[in-house]
Amino acid sequence: MALRRCLRAGPGLLRAAGPRGLPACRGCAGDRPPAFGFLFDVDGVLVRGSQAVPAAQRAFRKLSDGGGRLRVPVVFLTNAGNCLRSAKARELSQALGLQVSPEQVILSHSPLRLFSQFHHRCMLVAGQGPVEENAQNLGFKHVVTIEALRKAYPLLDMVDQSRRPKELPPPTTGFPTIEGVVLFGEPVRWETSLQLIIDVLLSNGNPGAELQEIPYPHLPILACNMDLLWMAEAKMPRFGHGTFLLCLETIYKKVTGRELKYEALIGKPSTVTYLYAEYLIREQAEKRGWKSPIRRLYAVGDNPMSDIYGANLYNNYLEAAQQNQVQAAMKMIPQETSPQSEDPLNLRKDYKSLVQSCKSILVCTGVYQHNEDSPKKPEECSTEAVFHGHRDFCFDPRLVEASYIVQDVNDAVELAFKKENWS
Repeated sequence: MALRRCLRAGPGLLRAAGPRGLPACRGCAGDRPPAFGFLFDVDGVLVRGSQAVPAAQRAFRKLSDGGGRLRVPVVFLTNAGNCLRSAKARELSQALGLQVSPEQVILSHSPLRLFSQFHHRCMLVAGQGPVEENAQNLGFKHVVTIEALRKAYPLLDMVDQSRRPKELPPPTTGFPTIEGVVLFGEPVRWETSLQLIIDVLLSNGNPGAELQEIPYPHLPILACNMDLLWMAEAKMPRFGHGTFLLCLETIYKKVTGRELKYEALIGKPSTVTYLYAEYLIREQAEKRGWKSPIRRLYAVGDNPMSDIYGANLYNNYLEAAQQNQVQAAMKMIPQETSPQSEDPLNLRKDYKSLVQSCKSILVCTGVYQHNEDSPKKPEECSTEAVFHGHRDFCFDPRLVEASYIVQDVNDAVELAFKKENWS
């Protein structure tokens, strides 16, 4: 892996003197099709809560032509999951000042459309926002929300005394047996979701039944978004879905003495998410008529434990795949799909990656921030010592070392353009 470089890229990063002092042209979209693309994180890179990062619009003016069309393929790769892709596309369009299509957006749960073996099961879905509509758009045919489960079994949710039933309700009849759990993102009432999800797992999908013995292995769990923390308008990071997962795992082990297992972990830093992103990058290039394959990706993020870890993990996967070490490459995908799971997109068999590298670029406008007076030498750059990643992803310090560090997303775009000899 390339050494991490602390860069303080200024406005003149790309400007080499040409004839009569004019900037030298180093290639443009009119000269040749792009051989590279971008994967942009959203929160902390392009926006902070509802506010656009000032550098984002400058960056996308460089990335688009006079007609507002992108000159290189771009995918917005976010671990957010409490909205629809179309809503996130509209939000990005407004923030960036250009038209973003839903096909350019990958939410944390987007790759779940590939897990069709679960689409016809009765699945409990947890999170906030339009969870039912998201599940249906992903292909799930029969879903039960936490709220529907709570209403069917009102005696289960007992933490908030104001919501406890005043009279003993009649027995629930006709409620379907739950066959799996989809965790879209952090819920609003954590105590309710934690209690009811544990109830479903301990009862093998029948939370109204009297517990005889604890089933193990438990029902399949599909979890999206492993971010422990994320950055909004507050000065300090906020709890993410990774924090909720940590609570769920800890409670389950404390109650049962066994480990909570996931059928799939989706979203950054999982490699299947980056494979899906590459698939969409390739589709964009084909629709634009760019014949040359996309060989290099630049993943821009603000979170070392998800954005940088994921991009570097994917880069390792690409390097191993190029050396025809498919088995070794697949070992780099920890706990993303079980051996029994259906292979998404036939990615492991039929899908041949044409991308050769995925370089990680860390910006300082979100979770990661560094002192303006920090040293420039790579060996003097400090990294976060505490591992915030999910427990099923082994901590390798090299994976949280960004290929490059820049101040903001505009500098990241300029850096990639310089590397690609692109103006």
